[in-house]
Amino acid sequence: QVQLVESGGGLVQDGGSLRLSCRASGVTISSYTMGWFRQAPGKEREFVAAISRGVLRTYYADSVKGRFTISRDMNKNTVFLQMNSLKPEDTAVYYCAAVASGLRSTEPRQYNYWGRGTQVTVSS
Repeated sequence: QVQLVESGGGLVQDGGSLRLSCRASGVTISSYTMGWFRQAPGKEREFVAAISRGVLRTYYADSVKGRFTISRDMNKNTVFLQMNSLKPEDTAVYYCAAVASGLRSTEPRQYNYWGRGTQVTVSS
């Protein structure tokens, strides 16, 4: 059974930092492309960042490029999202997702497995 469990969300001030974690079980993250998405109230779920399986390749939404960094720890089977210089518009529920594909995957429909999400709130 595949489980993705996010943690690390919380309330932070404008300009602050948070690090989200996504612990995976039932899958080996090295064999999956792992992604982070977010969804703000009244908005569609949007791509944030992903790290591909196999050859280590990362890609980001333009809105977070240069501020967020995705990484993984194979020993812990965990994916991280380091978020710096946070802005109020980053406020959302952040979801971890996994897909057994090495292709560039930036659409929610491309992912097979999802966590329940963790709330990130950035106050101005």
